[in-house]
Amino acid sequence: MATGYGELLRVRHVTRLLVGTLIGRLPNGTAPLGIVLFVRAEGGGYTLAGLLAAVYGVATAVGQPLLGRLVDLHGQLRVMLPAALVSALGMIVFAAVGTDPAPLAWTAVAVAGLATPPLEGGLRALWPTVIRHGGGVQRAYALDAVAQEVMFAGGPLVVLLLVAAWSEAAALLVVNLIGVLGALSVVLSAPSRRWRGAAREAHWLGALRSRGLLALLACFFFVGTALGAISVADVAYADGHGDQLIATWLTSGLGVGALLGGLVYGAVRWSGPPEPRLRLLATALAAGYLPLALVPDSLVVMTLLSVLSGVFLAPLLACAFVVIDRHAPTGTVTEAFSWLVTAFGVGAAAGTAVAGPVVERGDAAAGFAVSGAAGCVALLVLLASARVLAVPGRPTGPGGETRNDRNAALEPGFRSKHQA
Repeated sequence: MATGYGELLRVRHVTRLLVGTLIGRLPNGTAPLGIVLFVRAEGGGYTLAGLLAAVYGVATAVGQPLLGRLVDLHGQLRVMLPAALVSALGMIVFAAVGTDPAPLAWTAVAVAGLATPPLEGGLRALWPTVIRHGGGVQRAYALDAVAQEVMFAGGPLVVLLLVAAWSEAAALLVVNLIGVLGALSVVLSAPSRRWRGAAREAHWLGALRSRGLLALLACFFFVGTALGAISVADVAYADGHGDQLIATWLTSGLGVGALLGGLVYGAVRWSGPPEPRLRLLATALAAGYLPLALVPDSLVVMTLLSVLSGVFLAPLLACAFVVIDRHAPTGTVTEAFSWLVTAFGVGAAAGTAVAGPVVERGDAAAGFAVSGAAGCVALLVLLASARVLAVPGRPTGPGGETRNDRNAALEPGFRSKHQA
């Protein structure tokens, strides 16, 4: 397994793109925590902090596919670098003015979220141009999914260390400046500078005209709902045991499970179309969520169940990246990947919104039951859309991977009269 990943990381540009994207996404991954800590330090209440964090999340969900479409049309450098600068400027203004005047603070947070560069979608669009064989691309997708878990686990720690060393405002400033450097590293790389979206049919729906993509977005909305519900239920479980640190253990357990599952999945050379494999992984993921509702008193057992619940998350994401690449209409690959980020994020927000009142009226078990139910619905969506997903919308290679408009993507001057 280590040999396979070692070979992948030795491919030219892979390490730079992966690390640069992770660093560039640090502001987005840590923004909710950073905003809440900053607002509290400014004397604001949890309600205001939560609302500002929600504004950032909604703005990001709106901006990702819109910016993704612009990347497909105009290339990564022309869109992502200005977006990263504007996003960082918005958060810098917020850190400078605080919560008063309120209109400026709310606007600054909204701008920071709306302009968040679609680095996730951009990276996944680049992999087939950097790695020349389908097995390597699938391994890169798996490593990409694993790296997300590392970022979401390590990002909050970075924020807390910066707060301890300086202040909440300094944490916002430093994290966003680091994010700009990460984005700069990606967009100035040769693959990013050369990349161009293929000729595309002018259509206002863009990537959303693919029925297969819509099915995937619906599925991952409910996967996000399951994870959002787990985050609330973890806190309720910790409250019931009188120690808030337990929630951290459970959340970390889920992340460890996802990391291990992603590493093992990426080490296997898969053959055949990925859509049936996606359904199997979704089945395993849903099955892993259900035992959480047992809420055993033993912290060790509950942590192990949390690890189990995360094992199939990164593999499901990695497989979904391949499926999206197969179903995204030609010339919309960055937008399609960005829509997945949006669906996942909106689903997570919905999960927290639903699980909150459910836990208040019941207990932690009820919150985990919401997660299990959402996982089952995600599976049902895939089963109901099996015929739609069985027909990829784009040409594929012998291993199931797409050609991803590789020739067009590598021509710096490529454009078409049909591109809009």
